[in-house]
Amino acid sequence: MSRQWLTERERGAPWLVRLMLWIALNMPRGVARLVLLPITAYFYVAAPRARLASKRFLARALRRRATSWDSLRHLHTFAATILDRVYFLTGKLERFDIHLHGFEALRQRAKDGEGALLIGAHLGSFEALRALAVEDDAIRLKVLMYADHNQVISRLLHQLNPAVAETIIPLGPFDSLLKVRECADEGYLIGLLGDRVAESDKSVCCPFLGKEASFPAGPMILAHSLRLPLFLVFGLYQGGNRYDLHFEPLVERVDLGRPHDPAKLQHYVRLYVERLEYYTRLSPYNWFNFYDFWNEDTKSH
Repeated sequence: MSRQWLTERERGAPWLVRLMLWIALNMPRGVARLVLLPITAYFYVAAPRARLASKRFLARALRRRATSWDSLRHLHTFAATILDRVYFLTGKLERFDIHLHGFEALRQRAKDGEGALLIGAHLGSFEALRALAVEDDAIRLKVLMYADHNQVISRLLHQLNPAVAETIIPLGPFDSLLKVRECADEGYLIGLLGDRVAESDKSVCCPFLGKEASFPAGPMILAHSLRLPLFLVFGLYQGGNRYDLHFEPLVERVDLGRPHDPAKLQHYVRLYVERLEYYTRLSPYNWFNFYDFWNEDTKSH
C-alpha cells in the first residue's frame, strides 16, 4: 500500500510561500495567476516524481496517453487551487462563482443541529467547504487533518484567518477521537479526506481507475462508531473563478457489525471509491495526489 505521501518533502520554501501570499493579498487575482505560470514550469522540471505520477494518473483518468501539456495543465490546476486557498481562507468568496450542488439537505441538517460525517479527497479544494462554513452561521464544521503535513502553507494561511484554525481537529494526538465524539454529540459536521493511507491506518483494496489501490478504512470505522450519516463532499475547480461544490449522501448508517466484518468494511469503502472515481473522471485535472498512488514502482521491483 502506498504511504509515500507521508514522506514527501514539503515543497516551497517559506519565503516563496510568503511571496505568493503577499502577491495574492496585494495584487489583482489576474496578476497573481500570471505568477503561477513560471511556478508550474518550475515544478514540472524540478519534480520528476510528481510529473511521472501525474502522467500515470492522467493516462488512467483520460483513457489515453497523457502528454506533457496534460501534465502541465494538471500541475497548473493544483497551483491555482493553492492560490485560491488564500482567498477562501481570508473571506474573499465574492471573487468566485461558486455553484452548490445537493447542499440544501445537508445545510438543513446542520441548521437542525444534527451532525454528519463529510468525506472528501485530495480532489479539488476542500478549503472551499471550510470557507463556506466560516461564512455560513448555520454550518458548524470541524475538520480532521494531519497538521504536521504541509506545515509551512497551513501555518501561514491559518494566521490569516484564525477562525479556520479553530475548525481543525489534528489527527494523531491521543485525545483526537474524544474531541471528534464530543463535536459529533454537539451536532457538528465533521470533515475528513478518505483517499490517503497513513502509517497506522488499516486499509482496504478496491479497484480505482482500472487497478487495485489502497484506501483507508478509518473513515468507515469512524462513521460506524459515531453512528452518523456519511456525505460525499468535492469542491471541483472548473477554471477561471468557477468552483462546483458537490454534496452527495453516501449512506445513512455504516454498520460493520461486532466485531467489524471485513466484507462489510470492503462494501462501504467500495461505495466511496466508486463515487470518487465518478467525480475524478468528471474533473481529472483536480486530482492532487502527486505520488505513486497505485504502488507501481514497488511492485515492479
